[in-house]
Amino acid sequence: MSALPSSSPGSSPPAIEASDLTKSYGDVEAVRGVSFNVPRGEVFGFLGPNGAGKSTTIKMLTTLARPTSGTARVCGFDVVTQRDDVRRHLGLVFQDPTLDGYLTADQNLRLHAELYGVDPAAVSTRMDQMLDMVDLNDRRDQPVMTFSGGMRRRLEIARGLMHSPRVLFLDEPTIGLDPQTRSSIWRYIRALQEAEGTTIFMTTHYMDEAEFCDRIAIMDRGEIVVLDTPEALKASVGADRITLGTADDEAAIAALRERFEIEAAMAEGAVTFHVESGEAFVPRLFAELSVPITSVAVSRPTLDDVFMKYTGTTIRDAETGGVANMNRAMMRAMAGGRR
Repeated sequence: MSALPSSSPGSSPPAIEASDLTKSYGDVEAVRGVSFNVPRGEVFGFLGPNGAGKSTTIKMLTTLARPTSGTARVCGFDVVTQRDDVRRHLGLVFQDPTLDGYLTADQNLRLHAELYGVDPAAVSTRMDQMLDMVDLNDRRDQPVMTFSGGMRRRLEIARGLMHSPRVLFLDEPTIGLDPQTRSSIWRYIRALQEAEGTTIFMTTHYMDEAEFCDRIAIMDRGEIVVLDTPEALKASVGADRITLGTADDEAAIAALRERFEIEAAMAEGAVTFHVESGEAFVPRLFAELSVPITSVAVSRPTLDDVFMKYTGTTIRDAETGGVANMNRAMMRAMAGGRR
């Protein structure tokens, strides 16, 4: 894992600091000794399958869940002993919609401003700024129930910024949206971050949108397995990815090991492995592999390849495998009343 950034003498503290942060539900460790720093103004992403511990980490950082052990500070304030100070400095957009559908966009923002004690004299100007940024000013007087899913997410982001938070937490901000709308949401997030200078901490299990982050922490089974910029992470894989369709996948994996000393694995229904200069290797593969090849694809390293390198599986396979079992165990522990 990349070294965690530290503050230089005399500089302001990082926007977020976490040290050995742990959260358990009964015998289930949802988060296992997570440590990282997020400098001010950064777009920081938690990438991992559903159930990897991303949302639980956000809950601890936003004072919605008390850590079992470890410490965390947001804008220099301790999340356990200075909860009110932490909450004053952060905005939060949840996975599940929390807007009032019967109220207009204008009314939802005004209610949020009142709850957060925004200066009444500044509310109208702030609302205009936020609605302009998310391109919803022309819909401000319409009930939210008439909005599309993408419009609601944009309004939730605007609402989260109404009180000018120093850190905005986005928990799976584009979940359930189509790829085009997700891309649009991310353009708004980047524009907001640049205009406001806000630190953005977001979770996602979408590989493509993780590319928008300045740095990414890949989380698996409650742990951070690697942390760096998207480009540095992809460069760490190095080799090209080859995906094979064969007449006998198990025999092909064995033949690759024996003939080429390559360790391949099944990923999303295909034989997958990494080699240097993949395009140059393919002719040799067809000539020397003892198992008939039905299809082949060569690709440069992606974040999915990074996830496979550091976890041994793809993010999609992780969601249907061990992580799902962890979720079920956690639900059983919580239902039994064990904290």
